[in-house]
Amino acid sequence: MREFIVEADGGSRGNPGPAGYGSVVIDAATGETLMEAAEYIGVATNNVAEYKGLVAGLKAAHQLDPRASVHVRMDSKLVVEQMSGRWKIKHPDMKPLAAEAARVFPSSQVTYEWIPREKNKHADRLANEAMDAGRRGVAWSPSASTAELDARAARAAAAAAPEPSAPPGDAVAGAARARAALAGARPSADVTATPVDDATAVAGEAVATGEAVATGGAVVTGEAVAIGGAVATGESADRRAASGAARTTPPVGWAAPADLGAPATFVLLRHGETPLTPEKRFSGSGGTDPSLSAVGREQAERAAAAFAARGTIQAIVSSPLKRCQETAHTVAARLGLDVHLENGLRETDFGAWEGLTFGEVRERHPEELNAWLASPKVAPPGGESFAAVSRRVASARDRLTSAYAGRTVLLVTHVTPIKTLVRLALGAPPESLFRMELAAASVSAVAYYADGNASLRLLNDTSHLR
Repeated sequence: MREFIVEADGGSRGNPGPAGYGSVVIDAATGETLMEAAEYIGVATNNVAEYKGLVAGLKAAHQLDPRASVHVRMDSKLVVEQMSGRWKIKHPDMKPLAAEAARVFPSSQVTYEWIPREKNKHADRLANEAMDAGRRGVAWSPSASTAELDARAARAAAAAAPEPSAPPGDAVAGAARARAALAGARPSADVTATPVDDATAVAGEAVATGEAVATGGAVVTGEAVAIGGAVATGESADRRAASGAARTTPPVGWAAPADLGAPATFVLLRHGETPLTPEKRFSGSGGTDPSLSAVGREQAERAAAAFAARGTIQAIVSSPLKRCQETAHTVAARLGLDVHLENGLRETDFGAWEGLTFGEVRERHPEELNAWLASPKVAPPGGESFAAVSRRVASARDRLTSAYAGRTVLLVTHVTPIKTLVRLALGAPPESLFRMELAAASVSAVAYYADGNASLRLLNDTSHLR
């Protein structure tokens, strides 16, 4: 019996908005691309486009061999969980598409696996090519596709590499994973407990090395991630989270009932550089309120171009401080959106330390600095404690979650508010703020669901924008 891998994806530039899908059929034994399919489908949601990509991929595989076993790999948690039978299908637009997908092959011949977005680049590129073609008023053509060229280059690089294992997103690695899944082994893919559909575009510098997807306070990733002094790697983090004492709070993650409603997705963009940024000086809401430097303006322009290319941002909210407003208005000008201000997103007031380096504070305020480092409840002289910042950021988060339910919103803000939103999404302790690095113009995203779950994505490249 032949074994196929079907990788599928769909996207909507507006959700709903101009949408398209892409799918590819891969020979599980060789990693060879056998068929590609992509189509612009007009105005639709992300989930509709993803389902249509699944249907197209399954039909292409069926055309090649109706008796084959098929392993579907998608970065849509919603589609994977629904088609696997673990989540109910309630949305009226999804039911007929799911039924159509289920009719292509007998269920015994198809398995499903969730993969992170960066491991689904081939199908993602096809979907974007289809949307680009639709924007030009032409039909997508396989002859114009560059996705397979990228896939071939990845396979060639993997074959030339000294390491025996292929990159996680490569079709060869996918073939091995598919064979393991078809043989009944548990897939080794990274997992997340709630779906993040088309959550973010990336610009600027990295906020993390590799990618960690964290949900409901548990970190589950293929690479080691340190939070609050603890390191979680691979499945062990999931097991440790599950093996603790009985929960006294509502279950989250895999244990929680599914909330299929669209989340409020916050794409968190730190402002571009100011003259104080490279000197690592305290620059909060109580200082001189500096403007962007030339480097910062260039970073804002790059971010704007990246968000415009992705086309998923539906609203922009900014801290009232000048550097954030300048960054936000640069993006807004490219996207044709207004900028709304939220005072809760302003930076910490560092009081007497504003404009000083850490070393200068150590010399001038050694006792106060030690106390500040030891407790989030301690404020710099004349300034604001991290505990106070956490309260106002959480209040702002709740207001924005309610106001923008089901929408993707760019929040342009500062180091401490972004770290705080990340910390709260992870359920990490306050001291974790000191263990995060956040570059200027870096991006992360948090999706908030009605059932209280939050899904965090940290990103370090722009490759999935193409």
